[in-house]
Order: sequence, then structure tokens, then C-alpha cells
Amino acid sequence: MADPKTIVITGATDGLGKGLARVLAPTGAHLILHGRDREKGRALVEELRPDAMGQLEFRRADLSSLDEVRDLTDELLDEDRIDVLVNNAGIGTAEPGGGQRDESEDGYELRFAVNYLAPFLLTRTLIRVIERSAPSRIVNVSSAGQAPIDFDDVMLEDHYDGVQAYCQSKLALVMFTFDLAAELEGTGVTANCLHPATYMPTNMVRDAGVEPVTPLEDGVAATRRLVDSDEVEEINGHYFDGTRESAPHPQAEDPEARRRLRELSLELTGIQAPA
Repeated sequence: MADPKTIVITGATDGLGKGLARVLAPTGAHLILHGRDREKGRALVEELRPDAMGQLEFRRADLSSLDEVRDLTDELLDEDRIDVLVNNAGIGTAEPGGGQRDESEDGYELRFAVNYLAPFLLTRTLIRVIERSAPSRIVNVSSAGQAPIDFDDVMLEDHYDGVQAYCQSKLALVMFTFDLAAELEGTGVTANCLHPATYMPTNMVRDAGVEPVTPLEDGVAATRRLVDSDEVEEINGHYFDGTRESAPHPQAEDPEARRRLRELSLELTGIQAPA
């Protein structure tokens, strides 16, 4: 009998991440669930425990601090294997900050830091563990809301807009996914990204003052498909709108833009370029 899969889910204490944890708990997977709030994390583990057929763990980290992301990766590097990494944690267009520009602990524009730099650093640091666990998967939760990155003002110091900040961070995650997929081709590791569903009933959507449109279950099902469905086992480097393959913003397909983003990301996170 095969060993249970180890699945890491960031942002697991609310919304999509919590819904994904609920449907995966009965599968026997070893779930490592991340969140920023330790009490919510403990409550989640207790809630899932009656239905869980595998091990449950909670790991706390504030993704607005790259030092805390590094502490999280240090803990995860002790794992024997990571079969699936789901980069789901993120913040929306309005909160925190009430629509005003805010910075991370490291001095970077907050949405770019949390929605993009944190998963970039987490994934890059864990990649060797993920590779040795192959066949394995990286799933990046992006959005259909995408805006091109202005490399002359990535941190939006000249003109801030919460929607632009959110949308450029989500496009950056798509660009990273495409880069990663090309790098990992032939290793047995796949990297894909998706817009799970439109305006699900999550805190992020409510904080933006938007009326929910799509049931949370739809986004959970679309994300789970990339986590454990045989249907997508060998698909690599794709962007999905729900379960349908789709085209992201054209900047995601621009090799020069991806190069500039990659070099900037390595500089801002202080990690070495991949061989």
C-alpha cells in the first residue's frame, strides 16, 4: 500500500483553503495546514479531526514577513516528502489597509509581498523536497483578475490602486508558474495555476463589498482537481479558469517580462538563482 500523500495548503483557515482541507481530510492524506492565526488553526484541526483519515498538522506564519516565510520553510524542509504544495493564501483588493497603500514587514507593497513573493520564496525553497517526492504537484491559486506589471513602479509608489495591486500580484503568480513548469519539465513535478471561481462567498470578497456569485464548492472542486485528479496528472504549465484551460493576460507569455520578474523576485527574496 502506498504511503499517504503529504499536502501543504497555505491559507487553510478560511475560505477556499478551508474548504479544500475539508474535502481532502477524509482521503487519508497527511495535511499540513498553514494560517496566520494560531487559534483558528487549532480550531480547524479539531473541526477536521473526526473525518480525517490521515495526520493533521497546523503551521503558523505571517506571509507578510519573509523571515516568517523562511521559518515556515525551515519547518517544512524536515518533512520526508511533499507531494502537493497548494499556494492559496492571499489578500484581496481592499483589506487589510482599507484601500490605502500598505507595506509588508520587509518594506514591499503588501499585496505583491503576500500574494506573490511569499509563495515564490516558499516554493523555491521547498523545490528539492517536492522534486524528490515526484510524481508531485504545485498548485498556485491565482485569479482571472490580472493586470500587467509596470517594472518601473512595481511597488506602486507613484500611483496606488488596490485593484491594480491585487491583479498584478496574481498575474505575477501565473508568470512564476509558467517559469517553474518549464524548469521542472521531465522531473515528474507539475506546476499549474487557476482562477478557482468568480466571487465565492469568502472574507476576501465580502471585504471588497462584492456580492458573491459562485458557490465555494465550485472553487474547491476546481482546485482539488489540480491537487489529486488523474485527469491532469501529466498537465504542466497551464492556467485554468475553473476546470477549463484558459489564456492569462498576455504579459504571462512574454519571456522578457518573466525574466525581469524572476530576477527581481530573486533579488527581493534573497535566494540564489536556480541552476
